[in-house]
Amino acid sequence: MTKRQLEPLRVGFFGAGDISKLHLEAIRRSPGVELAGLWNRAGCHIVPDPLAKADEYGCKLYESAEAMAKDPSISAIYVLTNMESHCDLARMAMAAGKHVYVEKPVGATVAEIENMAVDAKRYGVVCMPGHNYLYEADMQRMKLLLDEGKLGKPVQLEVHYNIYHPDSVRERLPGIIRQILTHHAYIALYFLGTPVSLTAMSSVVGGEHVQDRENLAMVMMKHERGALSMLQASFAADDHTSDPWSFHIKLLGTEGAVRYSHNDWVRNEKHIVHSHTYCAYPFTIEAASKYFVREVLSEGKAPLSTMADALVCQKILEAAELAIREERHVRL
Repeated sequence: MTKRQLEPLRVGFFGAGDISKLHLEAIRRSPGVELAGLWNRAGCHIVPDPLAKADEYGCKLYESAEAMAKDPSISAIYVLTNMESHCDLARMAMAAGKHVYVEKPVGATVAEIENMAVDAKRYGVVCMPGHNYLYEADMQRMKLLLDEGKLGKPVQLEVHYNIYHPDSVRERLPGIIRQILTHHAYIALYFLGTPVSLTAMSSVVGGEHVQDRENLAMVMMKHERGALSMLQASFAADDHTSDPWSFHIKLLGTEGAVRYSHNDWVRNEKHIVHSHTYCAYPFTIEAASKYFVREVLSEGKAPLSTMADALVCQKILEAAELAIREERHVRL
């Protein structure tokens, strides 16, 4: 074992909002990895006191993103900020020789994701998209059954999300297409391959103050091998029926079917905006984060979902937005 392997792998956070807590827990549960420090932009109402957050996390507060990127003791940086800042921060970190984990949505445009992928190759570092659901054990089991042919030919995939978000939360998020359907897009790509065409619709239902971005959207896609997918997401309402689609995946094949649901792991306790605590979600973040530091950085394995996949996902989202604007089918 080399000296490098004996030393702890030191990572840093760009951004210390809600999602950083889940990544912190993953790092704490990963032997040989430590959070060296964090940086959060000044004047952020989500993290009004970055120093207090650093004290809470037991790490150093960096005065600037540049200072963290230049710290030679840090090997990797998690980009956990708002979507619009992902590209610039990720490219800064990679230019400094840091490996990067970028939360979803990875970028705001196709060009941004292309630039990040180019920089990762240029500087010889890893840029891993935060496509967390793919790293769940249940998702891996679903994929294995599909790849081994035990489900027959894939017929259709449905991914649903129905968790109410009030305006006070929605006002600091992009529309639901960018915020949630990003997950649906990479899941569809993972199971069914690249789509060839899609159509989409969106709406704003309820929400007194936030009317400039959709809180309900549906996308239907046809994939290369003929299977269809339906991707649905809503911030407008919870689903408390007997078989809820709070977050629900169902994959049907000609010889079998599989499902995944947040409601199979529930605590009767409110969590931020959620009416229940959906226990599975933090484990998806932990699984992806651990894979990044253990398998990708320590073992040299490739991510299960790459920047090339992130690029396809972005094209899906932009095609869906085009389909909505022009009320038509769009070929990819």
